[in-house]
Amino acid sequence: MKTRDSLIRLKRFQVDEKRRQLAQIESMIAEFNRMADELDVQITTEQERVGITDVTHFAYPTFAKAAADRRDNLRNSALELDDQLQRAQDELSEAIEELKKFEQLEERDHQREKTAQEIAEQDELDEVAARVRLR
Repeated sequence: MKTRDSLIRLKRFQVDEKRRQLAQIESMIAEFNRMADELDVQITTEQERVGITDVTHFAYPTFAKAAADRRDNLRNSALELDDQLQRAQDELSEAIEELKKFEQLEERDHQREKTAQEIAEQDELDEVAARVRLR
């Protein structure tokens, strides 16, 4: 029984760890997207300031080019993290299912113990009642 308690604690820890990893990945994706959005605003501002929006124009601002590259890299990183996010969600689901299995086994064992205890108590009461009838 102690082994199963330890196993349940381990599974709960694993579920919590998977949740932390999932939250961390979600946070990173949100941060990358926020930074990319800020770069979009900076690019637009720079294009309006210079008056050139054609990326192939010889006088297109170097800052806007560099910011666009950085923005694209952030968007690509966010997409790569989406794959990791999906895997992390799948792993979390699996960990939760494993935890549920062990918790159900534990609950079933507790129910068996409770039923056995109730039967033993009923047997004792029946024995006492039988003694009282014999007197």
